[in-house]
Amino acid sequence: MPGSDELVALYDRAGQVTGQAPRSRVRAEGLWHAAGVVLVRSGDGRSVYVHLRTPDKDVFPSTWDCWAGGVVAAGETPAECARRELAEELGVHGVEPQPLFTKIYDQGTVHCHNFAYEVRWDGPIHHQPEEIAEGHWMPLDELRTWVFDPTSPFIPDGREGVQEWFRRYG
Repeated sequence: MPGSDELVALYDRAGQVTGQAPRSRVRAEGLWHAAGVVLVRSGDGRSVYVHLRTPDKDVFPSTWDCWAGGVVAAGETPAECARRELAEELGVHGVEPQPLFTKIYDQGTVHCHNFAYEVRWDGPIHHQPEEIAEGHWMPLDELRTWVFDPTSPFIPDGREGVQEWFRRYG
């Protein structure tokens, strides 16, 4: 959650848990960590839920994203993180995220193992106002065009993740 200094699980470059540190230290020192991220697709699979991150996010503020997710807390598994973040950010409960792949993001001061999951959902979406400014459903073909356009205002690690998703599944 923005502004909090919870303990985050630390990972090594190979993807193994090595300890924990406050979120502020992870960000300030660019420490390796992990995130659980969930692609929310409509029940028919033709659309993905995209959302605009709030301007006060601690990393990549005011960018669009198609992954609900966040950092893996100390003592938490990536799957537990994915379920928690899906419920917190979008209010999606009662569906089990299905594992997809792990995408390493290693750019600038962000060094993260993004454990990617997917759910199908046709229920209501309830934004966490501290994290999400707005959102809507986007057809897959529009999303593909958007994320492969380097000028679109899309979150960098999310862009790499969904491009990988399109290479594998789309």
